[in-house]
Amino acid sequence: MIEPIILFFVLGITAGLVRAELRLPGPIYDFVSILLLLTIGLKGGIELAKQPFLILLPQILVVFVMGLILPLIAFPILRQLGKFKRADAASIAAHYGSVSVGTYAVAAAFMETHNIYFEEHMPLLLVVLEVPAILVGIVLAKGLTKETQWGSVAHEVFAGKGVVLLLGGLFIGWIAGSDGLDSIKPLFFDLFKGILALFLLEMGLIAASKISSLHKYGLFLVVFGVGMALLSAVIGTGLGLLLNLSVGGTAILAILAASASYIAVPAAMRISVPEANPTLSLTASLGITFPFNVLIGIPVYYELAVRAHAIFGA
Repeated sequence: MIEPIILFFVLGITAGLVRAELRLPGPIYDFVSILLLLTIGLKGGIELAKQPFLILLPQILVVFVMGLILPLIAFPILRQLGKFKRADAASIAAHYGSVSVGTYAVAAAFMETHNIYFEEHMPLLLVVLEVPAILVGIVLAKGLTKETQWGSVAHEVFAGKGVVLLLGGLFIGWIAGSDGLDSIKPLFFDLFKGILALFLLEMGLIAASKISSLHKYGLFLVVFGVGMALLSAVIGTGLGLLLNLSVGGTAILAILAASASYIAVPAAMRISVPEANPTLSLTASLGITFPFNVLIGIPVYYELAVRAHAIFGA
């Protein structure tokens, strides 16, 4: 049976492609995004309260390194095979080293629907993955120069809506604990899938608008958007095994690795690499990789984790 929330995404893409007069009003989309980000953070914070931070430190460090490595893999592919300009290649690479909150939300819903356990501190790792790829992308585009506005970049990254809400939710969930959040559970937890469905409807509409931008680099971006997601998922699966994560946790890490940012990185690149063409990176991340992951990739990555644990697991 197809997950209903996926059908909302399909509806959004279909409506966008036929140019239907459908769009979530801006304030509604902002409200949905805020609820989604806070809920993910709250769930992670509840789990974080159950275990000492030092136990999670190895996972945090490994995931941070993964965020540094993925754009370094993507960059030469984009430069040598795709023949992109340096700034564009660096910007796209940064998107693919970072992470998509929307993809994580769909993955969490997939795990919940199929009763698959995964370590619920994954939102913490999601936040960790937002940062390193941005730094690498800037260095790849410009090198280490005095002209780089690191203060502005840091503000855009750490004071951006996504990171503030995720970290804020983590902190609230950590302090309040599961029992303390009972009073707000109906809004944030019980309605999670409904909120996610509306979010995916809007994402489908946006993805359809980006697909129409495939011109000069269209075929290459399609191959890269799918191929990079699959390669990154393999890397994430290997690291999940290394960190002794559960099958579900390994799948989530693979999904995080396979996703591509369309919120934090575009904002940071706009400040630090303004010469990069944002249409290229958003077309790849939101028009190709996001739909692929939501419609096909997530169950594939889970099956990859299952097989990897069966072969290499203890």
